[in-house]
Amino acid sequence: MPRAFFRFYAELNDLLPPSKRGGCFVSAFDANASVKDMIEAFGVPHTEVDLILVNGRSVGFSRHLRDGDRISVYPVFRSIDIAPVARAGSPSRPIRFVLDSHLGRLAAYLRMLGFDSLYRNDFQDVELAHISKDEQRILLTRDRGLLKRGIVTHGYLLRSAHPRQQVVEVLRRFDLSRSIRPFRRCLHCNALLQAVPKNLVSHRLLPRTKQYYEQFHVCRKCDAIYWKGSHYQRMRRLIEQVVSDCSG
Repeated sequence: MPRAFFRFYAELNDLLPPSKRGGCFVSAFDANASVKDMIEAFGVPHTEVDLILVNGRSVGFSRHLRDGDRISVYPVFRSIDIAPVARAGSPSRPIRFVLDSHLGRLAAYLRMLGFDSLYRNDFQDVELAHISKDEQRILLTRDRGLLKRGIVTHGYLLRSAHPRQQVVEVLRRFDLSRSIRPFRRCLHCNALLQAVPKNLVSHRLLPRTKQYYEQFHVCRKCDAIYWKGSHYQRMRRLIEQVVSDCSG
């Protein structure tokens, strides 16, 4: 049976079985196996991979393995420019997300930061995969199997179960700290907000809100009203903490 030599780098090792972490290992493969088949057989979704070298040359996921091949698998590069090299997977700009049905709090955080983040708590796996493909959205999930679906080209496997840590993960993974534009999207439906004169919404405001606040925004889709109340100050502090954690 043919065999190949594999080496996974950096955080991709976290997704491997312990016996295969941190060094080169040998694995047998079926005659028709592709690079993608083997990478995912070891537990690494293809969306986690940014560069594959086979015998020192960059290849795509569809490359079929040959006996004796040496495969090096790299995660997303954050500080090295590999633009001239053929990358295995790289999302197009602008960054847009679709989130698994268990990530509602993360979706709200990303919207608060200004990122287009599609979410419903009743999304099915097949629906998420097709939305990711058809709308060119990065699929965020903690489900490895979902990211192994062939039609998913861009995604990220969240390591943490805690929303605050998850948003830091996403900002770091996609280098988004400088792209934050807070308070421009509706936290409920993801649509953009627009400024609205107070007199047009005053009939919908509580007496204290009407008395103390003058600037308002309204969601273009669901008509929710936003103003800079105490909740605004709490969210500002949260954003400051997230940005600090991201750079730390």
